Amino acid sequence: MAFFRPRVSREAEVRYHADQEISKSFPELLDKARQAEETLRELRAAAADEIELVAAGRAFDRALTDALRAAEAGQRATFGVKAYDDRIARRKAKATPAGSMWTAEVDRLRTLREDNRMWGIPGVPRPVPATL
Repeated sequence: MAFFRPRVSREAEVRYHADQEISKSFPELLDKARQAEETLRELRAAAADEIELVAAGRAFDRALTDALRAAEAGQRATFGVKAYDDRIARRKAKATPAGSMWTAEVDRLRTLREDNRMWGIPGVPRPVPATL
C-alpha cells in the first residue's frame, strides 16, 4: 500500500509566492525605518516642538509597520509553502536557523514599534472649545 502526502493547497502556493515578493523589499523598508528613527532622534535632541515630534513619531511608526509586514512575509516564506496549511510544519520551521533568525527579527521590530507607540509619540493635548 502506498501512502501519498497531500499536496499543499493552491491558496497556500499563491500566498507563498506573494510573501516571497513582499519580503524582497525588506532591506529597503528597514533602511527607511532607520532613517525615520534617526530623524526622530535628531528632532528630540534639537528640542523641536511637539507637533514636529508627533509627525516624526508617526512617520517612524508607519516605516516600522511596513518593515514589520515585510519581515513577517519573509518569515512565512522562509517557513515554506507547507507551513501555510500545517501548524506542525510551521512550528518545525521556526526551529531552523533561518526560521529563528526571522522570528527574532519580527519580535525585535514589534518591540520597537510598541515602544515607539508607548513613548515615542508625544501626546498633544486637544484644544478645549470655549463655552459661552
